[in-house]
Amino acid sequence: MRTRDCHILNMLRSQKKHVSFHTPGHKRSGADITELDYSDNLASPHGAIAQAEGDIARILNAAKSFILTDGSTCGVLSMLYALKSCGVKTVACPAESHVSVSNGCRLLGLERVDIPTEERNAIPQQPTKEAAARALSRADALLLTSPDYYGNIPDLYGMAALCKEAGKPFAIDGAHGAHLHFTPAYAGRYADLWVDGAHKSLPALTQGAVVSATADWAEALGEGVKIFRTTSPSYPVMASVEYAVKYPRNPSIERAAEALKARVGAYENADWSKIVVPFGEYADAAQAYLEAHGVYPEFNDGNHLMFYLSPCTKAGELKKLERLLFRLPRGRVRDCARLFAEIGEKTQYEEPLSAVGKVCARECGIFPPCIPLLRQGELVSAEKAKRLARAKSTFGLKEGKILVYSEE
Repeated sequence: MRTRDCHILNMLRSQKKHVSFHTPGHKRSGADITELDYSDNLASPHGAIAQAEGDIARILNAAKSFILTDGSTCGVLSMLYALKSCGVKTVACPAESHVSVSNGCRLLGLERVDIPTEERNAIPQQPTKEAAARALSRADALLLTSPDYYGNIPDLYGMAALCKEAGKPFAIDGAHGAHLHFTPAYAGRYADLWVDGAHKSLPALTQGAVVSATADWAEALGEGVKIFRTTSPSYPVMASVEYAVKYPRNPSIERAAEALKARVGAYENADWSKIVVPFGEYADAAQAYLEAHGVYPEFNDGNHLMFYLSPCTKAGELKKLERLLFRLPRGRVRDCARLFAEIGEKTQYEEPLSAVGKVCARECGIFPPCIPLLRQGELVSAEKAKRLARAKSTFGLKEGKILVYSEE
């Protein structure tokens, strides 16, 4: 890729050395600058940033795209704000949506209508069109994740047709699908509003993302972005987002990834960038072995290890991963049914193993993938309690404890 085609990067390269009596406090200037007379302003772009956002919108099939330096979460919140500002009161979405969806709905006073999903090999699946239709009949908008963290992609054509027929907006959390903008599986070909987590599957700096909309939703989305996006954006992150969206496709690594999936018995999904390998009860041991050999997976959900690729992944890295995977034993993937009970009023925090058999009062899970392992109202099972107790990083817990409804 020719970096000279990146407007923000060119602006940063052309700046003159100067004495900094402005933020940031390190005073080193360089690429990490603030809004100056030549650097444009993300809040009201008219120069390099405006050119970059214009190019990004054209590439992503959007009427308007907004660069984010606050990650996809900012984009999800902005989409939900846009929906509410245009009259949406209820949103149909799977319970396995990213935690930012439930947080955003709670923050904005939007009611969620859960779309039931099934599991295959202990992995949540995308909702069927029929299940989405039933939920959408009780909601004002549909919000799906595509692709999800396991590489599953819903029937986007069917879901878009469903929303069009109902006259209701379709939003997509595409945080893990920015690399798909070359393909028919890209969210921007179907949604009214959508998010791209550029830093997740393209070569952007962490927190670099984009949120986009069609013409009918661009103004409302822009208002949401003004509320949730930082007023002190990072110029290196902005430049990296433009660079990432313009980064070329890497067909050879895509083919190599799909071939590797077949050889190692990985979970069958629709996204080449996510290799999900089942280990069952050996998942923790497999992760420890791989990390001891310098290979770090994206996450361990207690059954599977997920390996996240990008166009920058090297063929030699895939070969090393394959060699190591073949040395490791595989166990039985353990399904864990969800059982729900009546919720109470009083709550208390319990150690995971002490919470077994009690009713979860706040959704929680492993981070990543940051989708609920336990939902509110769900009985805490021994298997899920063990996973949370072993996990190195979680969300929804307090000092490692689960919030449950008190039995008193």
